[in-house]
Amino acid sequence: MDDTDPPRPSSSQSLSPRDSALIAALRDDARMSVTELAQVTGLSRTTVKTRLDALRRSGRIRRFTIETDVDVEGEVRAITMIELQGRMSRQVIHTLSRIAGVTTVWSTSGAWDLVVDIRTDSLVSFDQILREIREVPGVVNSQSSLLLAHAAR
Repeated sequence: MDDTDPPRPSSSQSLSPRDSALIAALRDDARMSVTELAQVTGLSRTTVKTRLDALRRSGRIRRFTIETDVDVEGEVRAITMIELQGRMSRQVIHTLSRIAGVTTVWSTSGAWDLVVDIRTDSLVSFDQILREIREVPGVVNSQSSLLLAHAAR
């Protein structure tokens, strides 16, 4: 693959070795500069810049973020597991993603069909979001866990 080839558009297809190396480096530190990414991955700065631009355009990289060692004061955060009725996952995921306070929706295997990350400023708001989730057509059951504190690593 040369630098101008776009990344594969389907998330079900694997990434090229270069793109995988870039994403792995960004998972370790999303604030790395192009120069630092080039050093870590062994790619040229031009290749890094071209691949990052292509990965962002294609949606393979959606955002750059940070992880801190402190919680946001006053933030209520929860993980909600959801059981779906039949084959309504696309419709439900689309609806859930539009609810204010729902930050991420993951599809899963196992007892629950979806896992939802909820962040809001109060328990009253959390209750409102949970009520909205339970009213979405196709949601059969849910179970929420409020996140209290980061566990020590």
